[in-house]
Amino acid sequence: MLNLIFAAKKITKATMAVMTIVAATTMLTGCPPQNELKKKAGNSNVLYNIDSTALVNQLAYLSSATMAGREITTPGNQLAREYIVHIFDSLQIGRIGDTYFQTFPFGNDNKHGTNVIGVIKGSNNENNYLAITAHYDHLGVRNGEIYYGTDDNASGTAALLSIMAYFKQHPPKHSLLFVAFDGEEKGLLGSKYFVSHCPVPLSNVLVNVNMDMVSRNDSNEIYATGIYHYPSLKKYVDSIQPYTPVYIRYGHDGQKPGAEDWTNQSDHFPFYQNNIPYLYFGVEDHPDYHRPGDTFDKVNKSFYYQVCTMITAVTALLDQAYVAP
Repeated sequence: MLNLIFAAKKITKATMAVMTIVAATTMLTGCPPQNELKKKAGNSNVLYNIDSTALVNQLAYLSSATMAGREITTPGNQLAREYIVHIFDSLQIGRIGDTYFQTFPFGNDNKHGTNVIGVIKGSNNENNYLAITAHYDHLGVRNGEIYYGTDDNASGTAALLSIMAYFKQHPPKHSLLFVAFDGEEKGLLGSKYFVSHCPVPLSNVLVNVNMDMVSRNDSNEIYATGIYHYPSLKKYVDSIQPYTPVYIRYGHDGQKPGAEDWTNQSDHFPFYQNNIPYLYFGVEDHPDYHRPGDTFDKVNKSFYYQVCTMITAVTALLDQAYVAP
């Protein structure tokens, strides 16, 4: 049913996406949007900016038994990486240098992890970058059971691929780095290495949009964290909230004493340590977090699609209007 609804709207997807960003940009700059834009943007189905079928199919494949939980250095992890590269190649995403790969040492047996990095060059600010990130590794097989890691974090990886496809069709003003990190589950290894060996000048990375667990929440909620550390980012998220049925909550970034602080819990943390503003999108833990039950069948496909279109819209607005503090 979901795909039939999206197919019926396919003709207007690009138009509606552009309209959403235009309306949000006028809100952000204090200019009231036109009445017609306001009326249409008020429709909860306005954010048709990514391919729903590709998104869900990518999520299903990345979290399938074939990937065997994608633990770093395992064959399943390699299969996931090869699939990510296949999508990069099919979209003709740019490389920095002659490869998509950035390897880093892991353990004491001459093993290594591998980040996958692509770039879409900006039309106006080619030398300034937004980093769009998600980790593709998970926990692998333990005691004979596969830890599928659908939400954590095949969901963020598939979202990254779909957002990348959107910006390939809608060239950005700033250059966009798309980074699929390895080794997050072992202590943010891939993101730490990326930031310390950044393939572009780190001072030119303006902001990080990180996605980790974005496909499951029974209350239709997702958190945008980092606002406490970087209050100037709040207006970009607020400007998109009227156009999505997903409830975007703030917190989990150290503001409330006693509450969980996610500042150091995912791949945005090394960016934060290097004074790069970040927005981290993720849901609160569910009963299948880091359990074999984190499987594709439990994903609310409509919620997931709506979250991904919302993140795409926030990213597009950052690209159009972001001014570094």
